[in-house]
Amino acid sequence: MSSWKSLLLRIGEKSPDYGTSSDPKEHIETCFGVLRRELEHSPNEVSQFLLQCAEQLPHKTSLYGTVIGLLNLENEEFVRKVVENTQSNFQEALDSGNCNRIRLLMRFLTVMMCSKVIHPSSLVVVFETLLSSAATTVDEEKGNPSWQSRADFYVTCILSCLPWGGAELIEQVPEEIERVMVGVEAYLSIRKRVSDTGLSAFEDDDENVREPNDKDFLEDLWGRIQVLSSNGWKLDSVPRPHLSFEAQLVAGRSHEFGPISCPDQPDLPSTISSITCGKQKHDAELIYPQRIRRLNIFPASKTEDLQPMDRFIVEEYLLDVLFFLNGCRKECASYMAGLPVPFRYEYLMAETIFSQLLMLPQPPFRPTYYTLVIIDLCKALPGAFPAVVAGAVRALFEKIADLDMECRTRLILWFSHHLSNFQFIWPWEEWAYVLDLPKWAPQRVFVQEVLEREVRLSYWDKVKQSIENAPGLAELLPPKGAPNFKFSVEETSEGNGQHALSVDLRTMVKARASAREMIVWIEESVFPVHGMEGTLNVVVQTLLDIGSKSFTHLITVLERYGQVIAKLCGDQDKQVMLITEIDSYWRNNSQMSAVAIDRMMGYRLLSNLAIVRWVFSPANIEQFHLSDRPWEILRNTVSKTYNRVCDLRKEILSLKKSIVSAEEAAATAKAELVAAESKLSLMDGEPVLGENPVRLKRLKSYAEKAKEEELSVRESLEAKEALLARALDEFEALFLSLYKNFLNVLTERLPSASTCVTLQGLKSIHADSMAVDVEESSAMEVDDENGRPKKSQLNGGRMSSVYNVGEKEQWCLSTLGYLKAFSRQYASEIWPHMEKLDAEVLTEDVHPLIRKAVYCGLRRPVDGL
Repeated sequence: MSSWKSLLLRIGEKSPDYGTSSDPKEHIETCFGVLRRELEHSPNEVSQFLLQCAEQLPHKTSLYGTVIGLLNLENEEFVRKVVENTQSNFQEALDSGNCNRIRLLMRFLTVMMCSKVIHPSSLVVVFETLLSSAATTVDEEKGNPSWQSRADFYVTCILSCLPWGGAELIEQVPEEIERVMVGVEAYLSIRKRVSDTGLSAFEDDDENVREPNDKDFLEDLWGRIQVLSSNGWKLDSVPRPHLSFEAQLVAGRSHEFGPISCPDQPDLPSTISSITCGKQKHDAELIYPQRIRRLNIFPASKTEDLQPMDRFIVEEYLLDVLFFLNGCRKECASYMAGLPVPFRYEYLMAETIFSQLLMLPQPPFRPTYYTLVIIDLCKALPGAFPAVVAGAVRALFEKIADLDMECRTRLILWFSHHLSNFQFIWPWEEWAYVLDLPKWAPQRVFVQEVLEREVRLSYWDKVKQSIENAPGLAELLPPKGAPNFKFSVEETSEGNGQHALSVDLRTMVKARASAREMIVWIEESVFPVHGMEGTLNVVVQTLLDIGSKSFTHLITVLERYGQVIAKLCGDQDKQVMLITEIDSYWRNNSQMSAVAIDRMMGYRLLSNLAIVRWVFSPANIEQFHLSDRPWEILRNTVSKTYNRVCDLRKEILSLKKSIVSAEEAAATAKAELVAAESKLSLMDGEPVLGENPVRLKRLKSYAEKAKEEELSVRESLEAKEALLARALDEFEALFLSLYKNFLNVLTERLPSASTCVTLQGLKSIHADSMAVDVEESSAMEVDDENGRPKKSQLNGGRMSSVYNVGEKEQWCLSTLGYLKAFSRQYASEIWPHMEKLDAEVLTEDVHPLIRKAVYCGLRRPVDGL
């Protein structure tokens, strides 16, 4: 990398590029000196790289703004082009709805204003343009309030710039910035307060009615800005390096920032209804999502005592680093641990990372990314961060009963993965009390599922050894994962016959018999004697046993003998029987059971409808609140069906681009041929119409091939569009089946709608009957050495061994939670079928809690609840 690029990248850091100096002022002077010389050779490259750094290392924006301010003193033309490029990039970001780019370019504009690069009034014009668009959007008569998320985003961008340049704006253009502040206040008075219903990590937050004084994210940010303004815009978290060069920068010529325009708001739907408006609102929130939802998991006594705006700025820093350095986890952790702030922020950093990991409907990146960042931070800050992470785990564990089911699953997967990187070390004795809880208590189920996932990442004996300080927890370990092969020993006379058939089948496989030969043998020798159930039993169990050694063995068996299974299981009833056999064979290994079912679905041996039907069979229904096993299989099924739709859409998009290229190539080839045919040339001294026959023949061939290529791509597009239509129909059928099954099982078990319409009411039904005698259970044996309770332990001020929710109620809570999670995750595909869903599933007589779960997942208002 060129030295000037390295200097730009490492400015403000302890880096060999800057020698022993860590003073930002010296860094700016050094970088400015090198760039000034480089501008003579490659100004365009410098401009492009400088803008890239400002966008992708936004916690250094103020440093880059100061460097540009100094360059402006030497080379006004270069800086003018930087401003023009920034304006062009900003307009492009507005048109495409690139939220991160819009927000960061506005911050960049603000710091350039502080360094006298652009006029303060130009920045105010940008603010007012966005504010005007926002106010128009939420206007009931002129706008489209369904797109309030875009309007809120614009106003959030304006407010988030003020910590970086509010003091300068107040000093230089007080009346204009005051006009902006009045405009923001007016906007806040006409917009609707945003609810986090359906997107909160904690179930209780979805039910609690907002108090008049409660604030949503934008109102909270406005309150922080007002506190900052009353404090004279003094802030510890925003570096102000331009002040060190103020005497020089004041001589620079400020540039005008070109006009920008906000994209037109989408038209109102042709038919105004709760469904059409709800779909538009959903689409808007996908493009302009709220960036963070604070978990507030640590008590105030534990978190750092920061000013409100400092907390916001540090959150912004952390989220920016997570976003832009997602491909370099170690660099990401290094930047997060070394933010340019003069105070500690470990608790805020942990809470911010967990807020992203548990973000609903989905985190910005794969959960594994956050796992790796947390691991690297624990290694980078060994004296501080591991204890903070452990505190976060304990805090979330205390509230696990209220945690959203999707968040609970993510937390289980993260925690087991995290522990696997630290030798599975955890003070399990703290949680040993879960053995005294009912088997359906969320804390007990959480520990059970974490141990099960740990076994997948290691091996059974290693995990058992890791809980030796709480040996009783071995009760929650999964069985050792050996297969449950029915024909490994001879038992009954019937078993003898089936055992012999299994041996014969294994011999055929070893002899590499073809699938056709095996089908003939089954039809002639097995099916007539043992019937369908017996035949299916022998064939599936034996083939699974042959493929049980590894994932590769399973794939080989399915590829070679998948036709045999397809022949036996041609309808949904047989496929349900097939899944039952798979689950029976791998009953001691939930991972292999899920993998086998997933692979068979991939080979089209199992339909998604058959899997849904099996998941909602009586045996599995009884496990809904006790184990993740059926839910994992259901999640995989829906995900695979959805991924087919997504893959086809990507292929169609690619083919449409290919058609444009093919059309252009065909038109060019045709034009060349026509030009050649119309050209006069001499043949034997006589003028003849047309070029050399050889060249004409070649051009004609090119034109024909280009046309054939275009037709071929069009045919491929038609085929893919037909497949997409079929996949969408399949997805619609899947979700209708899924919702109907949820409806049936929940309707059977939920209490009457006249007695229970809230989750809190559901939880409290059996509270009295489940309560224990407080006086008897509060007596604790205390260890004299450390003062800790020995057996019964305090849990958030109450006895941990008490869980006052009955099993039936917990089953309902868990199942409703999963119903909401599926609705939320696939909301984009569900909204187009909302009318059908209302007509066939969410009818007027449906239980309010079922309707509420679906509507919360879709973020659709629930009337009357």
